[in-house]
Amino acid sequence: MGSVLHLLDDARNMGRKLLAVLIDPDFGQDGERLDRTVQNACMAQADLIFVGGSLLTSAAFDQCVRRVKDLSDRPVILFPGSPAQLSAHADAVLFLSLISGRNPELLIGHHVTAAPTVKALGIEAIPTGYMLVDGGKPTTVSYVSQTVPIPHDKPGIAAATALAGSYLGLRTVYMDTGSGALRTVSPAMIAAVRSQVELPIIVGGGISDVGTARSLCDAGADVLVVGTAFEHDPEHIFAMSAAVHGGRTN
Repeated sequence: MGSVLHLLDDARNMGRKLLAVLIDPDFGQDGERLDRTVQNACMAQADLIFVGGSLLTSAAFDQCVRRVKDLSDRPVILFPGSPAQLSAHADAVLFLSLISGRNPELLIGHHVTAAPTVKALGIEAIPTGYMLVDGGKPTTVSYVSQTVPIPHDKPGIAAATALAGSYLGLRTVYMDTGSGALRTVSPAMIAAVRSQVELPIIVGGGISDVGTARSLCDAGADVLVVGTAFEHDPEHIFAMSAAVHGGRTN
């Protein structure tokens, strides 16, 4: 087991909630804002930094990851939208299989393309069942993936999908409504998934306030991923970190 997956499993076993800050590669083109966001994330004791996005429009992906790694004392994890979003400067990559969809390229096709590069780069691969959930409006990830999200009010579908992923040997579950979503995954859906799997549950998309963060953690989420909210207000990291950690400062 790699060190990042070990961290996730240990946190899950101890009931310790984690906050991940998501950096969009294109956001990284604004060097001053990128630096401030990463530095605030570290000062606020965010646990992880994710880098990636559904649509890569910047040619500076590797440079962005390197800058984040230089500034951060936290694990830097790739959240790739395509096999092109890989970098040797990261500590790990979420090896995502879109188990909520039926697009074969996102179930296994892209993985075959990416696997030799991941091995050559020597970064830790974390087998992750990625589940796209309806967030109230079409998002980049739903458009690019050409898949239909799990309905917001169907927790049973999400629970069965996560259980299937665990039986296939995946090591984490990532439930996402996408960047800029109108709403996040419901606490009821998270609770339903938690009742079926012991895997670390990662939740992202539409998390913009501390009340929502607390409710998702209480429902069973182990890692909350926040990106857009911090792009608009980098200082918000401190309040969100306190909400996720419940007063923990280290």
